[in-house]
Amino acid sequence: MQSSLPRPKLPRPALPASARWNNFQRRYAPYLFISPFFLLFAAFGLFPILFSLYLSFQDWQPTTGLGSMKFVGWRNYADNLTDPTFWQSLKNTLILALESGLPQHLIAIPLAFAIFTALKRIQNLVTAVYFLPYITSIVAISVIFFTLFSWQYGVINAALNALSHLPVIGGLFPSEKVNWLGEPKSIQPAVAMVIVWRYTGWNTLLYLAGLQAIPRELYEAAEVDGATRWQSFRHITLPLLRPTMFMAVTLSLIGGFQLFEEPFILTNGSGGPGQTGLTTVMYMYRTYTAYSDAGLAAAMCWLLFIVIAVLTWLNGRVFGRSGLAGRD
Repeated sequence: MQSSLPRPKLPRPALPASARWNNFQRRYAPYLFISPFFLLFAAFGLFPILFSLYLSFQDWQPTTGLGSMKFVGWRNYADNLTDPTFWQSLKNTLILALESGLPQHLIAIPLAFAIFTALKRIQNLVTAVYFLPYITSIVAISVIFFTLFSWQYGVINAALNALSHLPVIGGLFPSEKVNWLGEPKSIQPAVAMVIVWRYTGWNTLLYLAGLQAIPRELYEAAEVDGATRWQSFRHITLPLLRPTMFMAVTLSLIGGFQLFEEPFILTNGSGGPGQTGLTTVMYMYRTYTAYSDAGLAAAMCWLLFIVIAVLTWLNGRVFGRSGLAGRD
């Protein structure tokens, strides 16, 4: 029996330059084209995140330079969790997120439904008008509202004073001037009004996009069955808007717990009387700039991230497929 010998490997013929170039284009060129995004993300996105996590375990005074870092373990987190001002800022942030977040969606959903059903001919114009505050400079908005909330000559106090003299509903409005930015009880509603005015149009646009994704045949079938607009809104619009509501509420949660510009400008960076306008991001900024404690500020950042992650998970339980809204 003749044994089979292994065949010798023949050298591959050299490919022409055009074939090698085509092979490079198919295999490596796509990665080369998308590499700028990943390089920029790694430099300006991933590295700051990882560095802030590393920094949260360090004792570092920014004025002394990078060489003075000292590992302190969980001390920064413990200092934040035992700091009354941190808890007060977190409480203020939660209250502001609720006071500004709930009205946004309670106004935006019916408003988007009205635009979608009754204002189709001028839908683009109306949405552009409502979206305008979102793209306006936040500094300009805050300065304007700072003037409107003026105690002595503000337009809001003048309007409330005029409404208080009406014969039937006058008792519902205060007759005396409200010191919106000078009293602890009125700072948070004032800041919430600015946020509601700015972001209601953004949420209206989101819900309008969600409404346009709902099949028109469902409304036509409901109309044939004699359903009113309210019944169509309740039994068709709200259930099918669940994914959009989840995204909009999640964005409101993230934005609400990152409030900085509005309360910072309206309170001149002080947080107002009683620190009722001090948000967690403002306190984080103060810790880094005024107290020169970058490690403590970084730990505060990650504690805030945990709070946002937990609330986002709860939001997913409510608006997700297995949540309360998914059982309708």
